Amino acid sequence: MIKEMVIREVVGRYRGSIFGLAWSFFNPLMMLAVYTFVFSVVFKARWGIQGADNTANFALILFVGLIIHSLFAEVLNRAPSLILSNANYVKKVVFPLEILSIVSLGASLFHALISIVVLLIAFALLNGIPTLTTVYAPITLFPLLPITLGISWIIASLGVYLRDIGQMIGIVTTMLLFLAPVFYPITALPEPYQLIMHLNPLTFPIEQTRDVIIFGKSPNWMGQAVYILISIVLCWLGFWCFQKTRKGFADVI
Repeated sequence: MIKEMVIREVVGRYRGSIFGLAWSFFNPLMMLAVYTFVFSVVFKARWGIQGADNTANFALILFVGLIIHSLFAEVLNRAPSLILSNANYVKKVVFPLEILSIVSLGASLFHALISIVVLLIAFALLNGIPTLTTVYAPITLFPLLPITLGISWIIASLGVYLRDIGQMIGIVTTMLLFLAPVFYPITALPEPYQLIMHLNPLTFPIEQTRDVIIFGKSPNWMGQAVYILISIVLCWLGFWCFQKTRKGFADVI
């Protein structure tokens, strides 16, 4: 059921368009082209780290952060209306409402993977064949999924009772974009602020994915273990919260 709903979600987004599913490839390709032009040609921006201190690579480094933030933000921005927009499922006692968040995550993950393919193609064109550490990318990305799912469950359940949640989440996800090392390296901040920035759930996956894809470094295995443990705990808490609050969904809707 989850697989079929994810496919329907992905295909439905492009239904009626001329190019159809091909837009899932064109969109990140055009985004990357714009970023490359703006930051390489207009701003001549540099990351300031040895091995990546050129304008061409700046767009790739930036794109990694934007891919991860887009995955996270897309799921969270949809979460407040997830139950409300599927009210017909709430009335069905046998329908597992918790899979709606999983479907939302699956569709967003599909588009993130397409963007990563575009990133790797661009990297190969600019720098040659990606390093072997690129194979660690799934390991650095995976821990973000449980924490995203857990937060989505919490927001989806709260969104049924507190309609203002939908207005707040867009602001929060935008704040997380600028409070994560997307547009700048975390080393550009004083050390006390670096510690605070690590409270952002996007910081660690962004830094680790950049390390393995762009900089050719191995993951921080200890950090990965701690992050995935926290991620699983938050996922479980999100599921528990959703299950506790779902009993009143039908009455409120």
